[in-house]
Amino acid sequence: MKSYRQAALAVAGAALAGCIPPSGYSSAAREAPPPRQAQRDRDARPPQEDRYERQTLEQDVRALPAPPPAWEARRVVPDARQVPNSTYVVQSGDSLRSIAAKTGAASEAIARANAIPAPYVIRAGQRLSIPGGRYHLVRTGESGIAIARAYVVEWSRIVSANALTEPYILRTGQRLLIPTTGPETLEQRAARFHIDIDDILTGGEPALAVNAAPAKPTASSARILPSTTPVAAPARRTTGLLAWPVSGRIVRRFGPGRSGERNDGIKIAVPLDTPVLAAADGVVAYVGSDVPALGGLVILKHGNGMTSVYGHAGQLLVQRGQAVRKGQTIARSGNSGFADRPELHFEIRQGRTPVDPLTRLPAR
Repeated sequence: MKSYRQAALAVAGAALAGCIPPSGYSSAAREAPPPRQAQRDRDARPPQEDRYERQTLEQDVRALPAPPPAWEARRVVPDARQVPNSTYVVQSGDSLRSIAAKTGAASEAIARANAIPAPYVIRAGQRLSIPGGRYHLVRTGESGIAIARAYVVEWSRIVSANALTEPYILRTGQRLLIPTTGPETLEQRAARFHIDIDDILTGGEPALAVNAAPAKPTASSARILPSTTPVAAPARRTTGLLAWPVSGRIVRRFGPGRSGERNDGIKIAVPLDTPVLAAADGVVAYVGSDVPALGGLVILKHGNGMTSVYGHAGQLLVQRGQAVRKGQTIARSGNSGFADRPELHFEIRQGRTPVDPLTRLPAR
């Protein structure tokens, strides 16, 4: 038993040195071994020793503070500038960026209003329509979700109003048009603070400083990126079929349920603590529990706009910005969130659109 106590203390010490878990869930300070090997290791241990190790690790690791998500790490001041509709005559040396700074409108909004295509060439003497509205100037580290909360406007409306597209990373100095809202009830106002998968995918990353590059992924789970550091998307796209994240019985399928509610993925019943495997090579875009219905949650980006989602986890074993391989253990199953049993909620999204995972997984 002494050897396992030493092993537990060593792993906990590594966690104290730099591995901070998502709030409310235990994490691993080292990459988990392959599922079959991990199972053989567990089977070989006396039950009391395995239980002692898990309790020791969980007590030590849960005592560490968790880094807040980007939308809580950097407060947004709602100081948008009200810009009137106007006309601007281009001067020698002007650019869309400099005109935006002079007028307070967004350069992208000016380009759209005047049908100016990339690379956004303008000429002296040209008359430009300046679209009016409330424009927020993005500061370092601000995220879309934080901006939406500051103005009490759904982030999805800001995405639409500004025609934002993949990869949805804001830049410092960018101006965002903030849609106006009409009269609303307290319930409607409170509902605007609800966060879903789409919000995290499109508004969860912090703003990128001008001429800066996002942090490159690393295979190490010990690196903890600051919440205000953007993460680079995978360099190459995923091709072919994905791998099953777990093996179990599908208890709920993709699409509308019997009572009319929509399920954006599938739910697979599995024993508690089942290893949850990455469906494809990718980069961890999110780890945490900010979507109450899904509990412990991991989101991976796979390139070409494709993401995979793993919910109801009991343990989260990866960190934001970590590069993972197909079949790597990223979590262990649980019954967190609104789960009816120990199960995995599994989604595949292409861009912002959920697709039936069964169309991307091999038949079994």
